[in-house]
Formats: sequence, C-alpha cells, structure tokens
Amino acid sequence: MNPLVRNTTLSAYLDFMRSVGVDPLPLLRSVGLSTADLAVPGQWIAVHAVAELLEVSADATGSAAFGLQLAQTRRLSVLGAIGLGAREEPDVRSALQLISRYEHLHSEAFHIRISETDGLATVKIELDLAATVKSRQLVEQVVGTTVRVVRALVGGVWKPVTVCFRHDPPADLTVHHRVLESEIRFGAEFDGLVMFADDLEAPNSLADPLLRPLARQYVEGIAAGRPGDDLDRIRELVEALLPTGRCSLQQVARTLGVDRKTVHRRLVRADTTFSALLNSTRLDLARQYVGHQRRPLGQVAELLGFSEPSAFSRWFRGEFGASPTSWRATHRTGDVSRPDPSTGAEQSTH
Repeated sequence: MNPLVRNTTLSAYLDFMRSVGVDPLPLLRSVGLSTADLAVPGQWIAVHAVAELLEVSADATGSAAFGLQLAQTRRLSVLGAIGLGAREEPDVRSALQLISRYEHLHSEAFHIRISETDGLATVKIELDLAATVKSRQLVEQVVGTTVRVVRALVGGVWKPVTVCFRHDPPADLTVHHRVLESEIRFGAEFDGLVMFADDLEAPNSLADPLLRPLARQYVEGIAAGRPGDDLDRIRELVEALLPTGRCSLQQVARTLGVDRKTVHRRLVRADTTFSALLNSTRLDLARQYVGHQRRPLGQVAELLGFSEPSAFSRWFRGEFGASPTSWRATHRTGDVSRPDPSTGAEQSTH
C-alpha cells in the first residue's frame, strides 16, 4: 500500500489558497482529496496525493515556490505528538534525534538522517515516493519546515550554512532567499540542510525541564501502539474516518492509494471483512465513549459515524442489549462489559 502522512502537513492550506484568491476545492478533488480529509487533525492521507496537490497548487497560483510559502506557516505542532516531544527536549540535537526516531508517527514516507564531519552537521531528508510522482513542492515544504523547526528551537535568529535541493532552481529565487535566509545549492546530492555542528548543542529555548519526562512518556506510549500490519493500518483508518461520516471501503482504499479489491483481499487474508472490522471498531469505541459519563450521547453518535442519534441508539441496543442511557447507568470506563461473540450476551471484564 502507498505510504501515508498526517493531514497536518496541509495545515493552513485552505486559508492560504483563499488568501491568494484561488479556490482550493477543485484542486483537492483533482488529486482525490476533499475538505473532509483535512477536517479532523491528525487523520492519515496518502502522501502521493499531498505531493500532487502541492504541484497543481503551484501551477494554479503561478508560484514556483509554493511549497516554501506554505512552509512559512509551519510550527512544531504540525508534527503532532513528536512535535510535542521535540518541544521539551533540552537541545537541538536531542530534538532532531527524537523527530528522526519517531518520524513514522507523522509520516510513512519522510525520513530524516543526521551526520557530522569536520565541524558541520548534515540533515538529509528523504521522501519515499514513486519515481512517477512529482515532489518538488513537497520536498521544498519539508525542507523549509525543518529550517523553521530548528529556528524555533534555537530561538531568535538562526540560519543554516547551506540549504540543498536535488532539483534545478526556479527562474525567480526571491521567496527561497526570504524564507531560507542562507546559501541555497540546487542540483545537490541530497535534499536537506547543512549547519554548524555546534548548533546541535544549542539549548532548546522552548523546553520546560519539568515537562520533558511527561512528553517523552506520551510519545513513547503512542509509538508502542503503532499499527504493525495491513489490518492494523486499515483499523486505524476506520477509527479516524468514523467521525467524518465517510467511513467506507472505498474511502479507506482511496486513502491508502489502492483499489477496493486490494483492501478486500487483505481483509480476507486476515479472516475478516470490512463490515466486521467496522463494527468491531465501533464496539470498542462505544464502550469507551458511552462509559465516559460526561460525554454527551449525541456527540458519541457523531464520533461513531451515525448521522442520527436514533440510528446510534438502535445499533447500540442491538449490540449491547440495552439503550446507551441505561447501559451508561451501570457501566463506567474501566468497568465495562462486552458482548460474548458466540452468544451475544454480555460478559464482565472482572
């Protein structure tokens, strides 16, 4: 299956496009995306769709530096959990190492490698994309974002020694020089940047030493639950798509960049079906959400992908043998009963 990336890589995209007078909706549709794919922060989307979107957006806006322009809006928060972890690391080196170690939590296609020699540190950024996918704008966005991340960590004014791109230069380098503020080398052997090795030891101006253990624990906890195979990837997408009301086999396949038959074959290989996986995911989430005493049941219905509370109530009664309200009265999170898969009766977890 094609690699995925969190949709935060397109944060501020819609606002930026509208600010320059270009309607982003046709462009999203042209690469198989929609505004719903960007609505829930942290949702997985296909990397190749992001790369294609940035290319068509560069053409639509007439900007050969579109990726860099979008990078100007980037903060550590676009990296989600690993951004939170990096924010509390004591220095630039440990922050970049954490991002490199847990990069898979943000993207399955971005890889950061750091090496040092002769007083210089090289930060190489690799994108795992098919050769047929144009990626100039995505490369420049990722490199530009990396520069902004280091600049935020160091605080104040910081400039890399050199920023490197493997592709050829555009006709106009005005935006490149303004955003990157350094020497730029095109036609280089790698994409990334070169900085003084001493800069890696610079204290992280954002860090709070008291929060570091908590941030590390949070990131490590999420990393431990990373999907390990195709079935886990599909299940995670089902969970992410449920609140959008667009959780379907077709949508999951589109996000993964494959056809429906491919997803179906992989589910069969795991001895399940899409409807069974969807329902089991809903069951797990329903126990958690309904067991949370303060969460409104109308909100629970939306989170589970039901268009009407009544439809949710009918489904819940059929699965649990009681209405959500009565079930909640006798169950709390951490003291949950579940249906016996063989009899349909509830079993206590105690």
